[in-house]
Amino acid sequence: MTTLLALDTATEACSVALLHDGKVTSHYEVIPRMHAQKLLPMIKQLLAGSGVALGALDAIAYGRGPGAFTGVRIAIGVVQGLAFALERPVLPVSNLAALAQGALREQGAQQVAAAIDARMDEVYWGCYQACAGEMRLVGAEAVLPPEQVALPEGSTGQWFGAGTGWGYADRLAVPVQASNATALPSAQDVLGLASFAWARGEAITADQAQPVYLRDNVATPKKV
Repeated sequence: MTTLLALDTATEACSVALLHDGKVTSHYEVIPRMHAQKLLPMIKQLLAGSGVALGALDAIAYGRGPGAFTGVRIAIGVVQGLAFALERPVLPVSNLAALAQGALREQGAQQVAAAIDARMDEVYWGCYQACAGEMRLVGAEAVLPPEQVALPEGSTGQWFGAGTGWGYADRLAVPVQASNATALPSAQDVLGLASFAWARGEAITADQAQPVYLRDNVATPKKV
């Protein structure tokens, strides 16, 4: 049986999830600016509660962004530290995909337009369709002004909007059946997507773990 740990700190939510003996357990809290203090204790508590030792993990999954710069870095730092120490591979998962996976799990949504508020009057945007229980990207993820988002060319059927980017709903000229602007990515859905990736042999080494910000200048100092 595969044992996978997943964690996510890319948004205001901080969450961890564990797959062990075919059972999923998770812990999720919305704790802005507390991720660095809370993440490791949450992992320790989750493993202890499930009776699983760190050494029993086969791989560690994480939300690789897009999301808050600091939050994404916290997740990658912890994942790399654990993965190097345990000599285990890692599984990066898009936070937009995790949002879509959450909408599939909670709402049964088969087509999801995921949007995360990127600040600076922009949103992180990605469109996903369900395929055998896995949300898969259609087109490309992007960061752009709300007015410029679009569904995939030629798309039909009903779409569901998920994520804080839908707080700009009046500016997102995209037809959706319904939306949830309070939805945040969860490690439970990072874990779900990572399980598919693990089965396909897509794990990478810890030193290959990189954040995906979409916005190139996210931490670049302004030129004077």
